[in-house]
Amino acid sequence: MASPTVSKTRSVLEGLVRQGSFKWLLGKGSSFNEEFEEMESSPSAGRNWIAELSPLANVVVRRCSKILGISASELQENFNAGASDSLKHLSCYARNFLEYCCFRALALSTQVTGHLADKKFRRLTYDMMLAWATPAAASQPFLNVDEDITVGLEAFSRISPAVPIIANVVTSENLFDVLTKTTDGRLQFSIYDKYLSGLERAIKKMKTQSDSSLLSTVRLSRREKILEVDGTVTTQPVLEHVGISTWPGRLTLTDHALYFEALHVVSYDKPKIYDLSDDLKQIIKPELTGPWGTRLFDKAVSYKSISLSEPAVIEFPELKGHTRRDFWLAIIREILYVHRFIKKFEISGVERDEALSKAVLGILRLQAIKEIGALNSACCETLLMFNLCDQLPGGDLILETLANMSSIRELDQTNNYKAGGGMYSISSLAMVSNLGFVLGTSSNDLNEAGLVVGEIAVGEMSSLEKVVKESQNSYKKTVLAQETVNGAKVDGIDTNLAVMKELLLPVMEVGKWLISLIQWDDPMKSLVFCLVLTCVIWRGWLSYAFGLMIIFLAIFMVLTRFCNQGRPADKLKVIAPPPMKTVEQLLAVQNAISQAEQFIQDGNIVLLKFRALLLSIFPQASEKFAFALLCVALIVAFVPSKYITLLIFLETFTRYSPPRKASTERWTRRLREWWFSIPAAPVVLEREKEDKKKK
Repeated sequence: MASPTVSKTRSVLEGLVRQGSFKWLLGKGSSFNEEFEEMESSPSAGRNWIAELSPLANVVVRRCSKILGISASELQENFNAGASDSLKHLSCYARNFLEYCCFRALALSTQVTGHLADKKFRRLTYDMMLAWATPAAASQPFLNVDEDITVGLEAFSRISPAVPIIANVVTSENLFDVLTKTTDGRLQFSIYDKYLSGLERAIKKMKTQSDSSLLSTVRLSRREKILEVDGTVTTQPVLEHVGISTWPGRLTLTDHALYFEALHVVSYDKPKIYDLSDDLKQIIKPELTGPWGTRLFDKAVSYKSISLSEPAVIEFPELKGHTRRDFWLAIIREILYVHRFIKKFEISGVERDEALSKAVLGILRLQAIKEIGALNSACCETLLMFNLCDQLPGGDLILETLANMSSIRELDQTNNYKAGGGMYSISSLAMVSNLGFVLGTSSNDLNEAGLVVGEIAVGEMSSLEKVVKESQNSYKKTVLAQETVNGAKVDGIDTNLAVMKELLLPVMEVGKWLISLIQWDDPMKSLVFCLVLTCVIWRGWLSYAFGLMIIFLAIFMVLTRFCNQGRPADKLKVIAPPPMKTVEQLLAVQNAISQAEQFIQDGNIVLLKFRALLLSIFPQASEKFAFALLCVALIVAFVPSKYITLLIFLETFTRYSPPRKASTERWTRRLREWWFSIPAAPVVLEREKEDKKKK
């Protein structure tokens, strides 16, 4: 006999069907009609309908129960038995239970070969996101469930990383931005389906390359997997620059190294290996190339390491832009950065293969974006996890958190961490294994290896998600700050000088005031300042005086913040100099260069005179200079620093006081005459010989 709760639930379900509420919900022609009709006619409708869930969430849970081979009510009983009290709280029960069902179903579905090609799997993952947005029965349902309904960022970032090939916790937001660039920040099923099709093609391509005999003898020892190959099509060549010579060839990237095979008449030469897994102080960066060693085209990648005598430069020619180069630069760096991550945190075994799996899946996602034509230079690095961590503020904390989570998962192998337990998503390594790849030396049985879950947990924000969120918020602040920096930049030397002069005006005013005091323009003010500062130095209060100045500055900043709260920031007003003609600008540049040259010459003369003093080229001046240095050394050695500071201050400040002004001018004249009498050390310029230039 049915329980009152089941009877009530079935009555509600039959009432909705009888009133046509589901048809209003789903709209004409929806793929859900058949499922609701089946639910209406099924004798177990009550057991398959969860009262706490919305209609759409109930449909998704029913699909999950079919995949798992148990009823929705049994799923609910398992969740109630295994979940903590916080997960079963009324306010979040519906969403947490939905996540539990989704994670269990996805863990099983992804074990099926070719699941990404299955239209039902694609629709299921998309509908999971839709249901996640409105999981509770009290939620307002969608007007129709067809391909016009779109998914938001929050739902995508929560469900898609549960299938690691689709998205990653660190890069999911950037991936969502790329997929929704033309749809105002909402993901449509048509675009999502196109993206999964691109993933399927990228996986097939990588499998074909990895299973080929290409470089088999070289990569066999480390069981390297080929991730990308280029240069095999004549319309898209790859060129290696060696000195002033250029060689076309085939470029291959594996999960450990980069290989270039120069193309000869009928065959490829022995591959050059550019290792990415060992610590060789590698530097990989964009490079300019051109004919005969010129630097004209920004379409190349430079590889530099301690194992090479000179950097290797590999060019990716294309008619417009440098997206092809940026793609290769990003995936090469991704492999380099993942190996640096492995070495830094001393990761080994299954955890090492897990890290490599994250990098490989990231490259597959980038290849899928390239397949569907959505690739651009800006998104190449932001869609790869280890590249992104190298750029994000706090990216090092993300990697540290990732390493700590790996250690915890390796040690903690409780029942909550079992595959299919439902409380966690699957791991990247399990995903790679399900796709048919074998990385490193990991066991085929991941349960025995001890790594069976991913970073997403039911109803909880993991430590990785928290640190990623903080880093993304910091990055947004940095972007806003950089926008203000770009907006504050002005063109023209004269305009920039005018802005700098206006900014330094307070400092210049303080400087003028101090110079006025030093020159004793107002003897009374200078005398008072001299006495006060002398007392401060004599008492040893100089550090307190500086500290007090900093405190006053901090108080000023706090008061300014409270006084200007809610008001727009005051803009700096600068009087723009009159526009200069081209000839005037050229003359100004020439004048500035002449002044800079004169300044450098004067600096060289000073250095050469000091050289002459040190080498006693002018003995009389050198003896005086040595005696002066000896006196200074004795003073520094035997006189306390407080008195030295006081003497320096009194000497500097009272130099132009009325009693000392005449003697100061006399001694300044004698010092200048002595300096001008010192000869400069000789300089001989040697021109480079012609034969050296040819070499």
